[in-house]
Amino acid sequence: MENKIKLSKEKREEMIKSIKNYYFEEKDEEIGDLAATLFLDFIINELASEFYNQGVYDAYGFMNDKIEDLLGLQKY
Repeated sequence: MENKIKLSKEKREEMIKSIKNYYFEEKDEEIGDLAATLFLDFIINELASEFYNQGVYDAYGFMNDKIEDLLGLQKY
C-alpha cells in the first residue's frame, strides 16, 4: 500500500492559498508559492499519516458501535 496522500490540483492550490493566508494573518508575514508548497509537502510527508490513522481508528470505533447496535435487533 502506498502511503502518499494524493490531492487534486484544485485541492492542493486551495491548501497552498490557505497556508499563505495563515502566515499573513497570524504571523504578519507573506510567503510565496514555493515556501507554501514546501510546507504543504512537509505536512503531507511527515504528519498526514497520523491524521489519516486517527480517522481510520475513529471509523473503526464508529463501526464497532454500529455493529453492537445491530446485535440488539436479534429476535429471541
